[in-house]
Amino acid sequence: MSQTIPLTILFADVSGSTKLFETRGDLEARRLVAAILGALSEVTARHGGRVIKTIGDEIMCTFPGPMQGLLCAVDMQKRIARDVNFALDKLAIRIGLHHGETLVEENDVYGDAVNTAARMASLAKREQIITTASTVNLLTNVGMLHTRAVGQARVSGKQHPIDIVDVQWQEDTSNVTMVQRAIRLDAGGNAGVKLTVRYRGQVLELDALSPPFTMGRDAASSLCVDAEWVSRNHALIEYKRGYFMISDRSTNGTWVKLGDDDELRLHRDEVHLRKTGAISLGQTIALNPDHVVYFQCGE
Repeated sequence: MSQTIPLTILFADVSGSTKLFETRGDLEARRLVAAILGALSEVTARHGGRVIKTIGDEIMCTFPGPMQGLLCAVDMQKRIARDVNFALDKLAIRIGLHHGETLVEENDVYGDAVNTAARMASLAKREQIITTASTVNLLTNVGMLHTRAVGQARVSGKQHPIDIVDVQWQEDTSNVTMVQRAIRLDAGGNAGVKLTVRYRGQVLELDALSPPFTMGRDAASSLCVDAEWVSRNHALIEYKRGYFMISDRSTNGTWVKLGDDDELRLHRDEVHLRKTGAISLGQTIALNPDHVVYFQCGE
């Protein structure tokens, strides 16, 4: 039976797992990832949460309210950071969460809150917790939670960008201002920055408030690059912390050339796009002359 209730949705995934599989082999890497997900499940239970599912190196949880979710996120980061076994392999986690109306069906959850939480997780870096300002504003007692504004982000399906915050969990927060119930957020970055993308006669322009720009073989991508070596959802360009960043999500990798610098291969990683350059999905630029994407940053 379906029902809609307010829940806090949390996504956490393992940072560094791709390299782990390359260096430690499939069996040992899978064991370590499973150990991290098991530890995160234990922390979730301690905070009254529920594990909905694990997908690869990611875990999805729900909590009755934002305080349980935020405190759990902090304890998740501390649990992984303090484990020597994980530290030896340079493993960490990144977390995104959001509180909102959620459609609950059997053993899964759906809806806008889930999409927003997933977007927060995609914005988070390793050892970081990203949430929405609206989630933090629901707290009546912030307690020892510390946050800082990190600007705004677009979320698919929402007309306007939303304010987001970084939840500080490290012990040393001497340089962070404790945030009470009301939070003031600045947009951050240069709102006038533009990114022009050119591909086979198409000219597309992105700005600081543009939604995430997807590239891949999928026809629904912002830019469809129809080649057999290109993944369906290959790469993503988005404006984060004052810069346009490109992140690779593919099987074969993404090659980026920034100005006169040497060509750089990305694989499940990201880089800041600067000035002018070229992007090649799945192959080097030399091997892929018919499908090169050109970009130019400006104001």
